[in-house]
Amino acid sequence: MTPAPNTAQPVPVLDLDRVTRRYGSLTAVDEVSLRLPAGARHAVIGPNGAGKTTLLNLVAGTDRPDHGTIALDGTDVTRASTAKRSRLGIARSFQQPSVIAELTVLDNIVLAGWVHHPKRRGAWRSRSRYRLHTESALHHLETVGLADLAHRPASTLSHGQRRMLDLAAALAGDPRLLLLDEPAAGLTDGDIGRLLAILGALPTSVAVVLVEHHVEVVAQVATSVTVLAAGRVLVTGPTGEALAHPEVREAYRNTAPGLVTGSAEARG
Repeated sequence: MTPAPNTAQPVPVLDLDRVTRRYGSLTAVDEVSLRLPAGARHAVIGPNGAGKTTLLNLVAGTDRPDHGTIALDGTDVTRASTAKRSRLGIARSFQQPSVIAELTVLDNIVLAGWVHHPKRRGAWRSRSRYRLHTESALHHLETVGLADLAHRPASTLSHGQRRMLDLAAALAGDPRLLLLDEPAAGLTDGDIGRLLAILGALPTSVAVVLVEHHVEVVAQVATSVTVLAAGRVLVTGPTGEALAHPEVREAYRNTAPGLVTGSAEARG
């Protein structure tokens, strides 16, 4: 007898099922469902106040849903702490770069990655263990173009350099799921080019969820897009189709016309 074919679907790296978050009478995220495969490159876009950052907060664990479930690689993390989600493979960057100004650039990355290192205990007291951490940290700094500034205080970095440091800190834990909240905000064209190169070089084992207003970044990074409006999913689909959808254009008409008109250019 010929065995039946295996029709089981791969477990998604991220599975949101009817996730809802309310603040009093305001529903910031309303019954959002999303399934992303391993290695996904997915953008979440929408007008201001659509619930994009709140959705990232729910996935990262800095906020908790009132309803619905969140799973990472098939493990329910809906009530898990931010620290546990980080250990399981969720990392994020923030709208405002989160760096410790008093530490060197290198030690910011060492601190970000040490909880994930198998020999993390006593890292600050053991020279040999600290060396293992610094080698890994320097690799991440090279990735974002900051290796030459490793021993400078983080307080001396420019805005663009702080954004790259924040991204390196997120990568320091070798995440399965990387959440990026407007990583291109305030960057120069050159910095955006570097950002696109970094994201383009990420291994396919890392899934990316990107919240971004720059349509050029969305079009070049994301293969699929979810559009939020008033906390609800308006459209989810391939990037070009989602950006060209009539309801998306209507949602942006009075809030972000540059995105709507720019989408056609980005697709061309």
